[in-house]
Amino acid sequence: MNKKESIHVQGTEITLLSKPDGNNYICITDIARYKNPAEPKDVVKNWMRNRSTIEFLGLWEKIHNPIFKGVEFDPLLFEAGSNAITPHWNS
Repeated sequence: MNKKESIHVQGTEITLLSKPDGNNYICITDIARYKNPAEPKDVVKNWMRNRSTIEFLGLWEKIHNPIFKGVEFDPLLFEAGSNAITPHWNS
């Protein structure tokens, strides 16, 4: 069973989720809420298209995903930071 907890950092409640397999997750939307309480999704969208973030995600995939296709990832890295990269999810 998942274990859901929260911590308070600089007056902001941040959700932590612990899975039975030992993996732990932290809610980046809660962290973004500190910067922009009304629209935390805007902070997350900007962070997700940041070149450093995309490089980190690519490296993480390379290390942890045995079927990661780096060549298919290159165009995404090339477009990093541009307005062409916009995460698509329902708000």
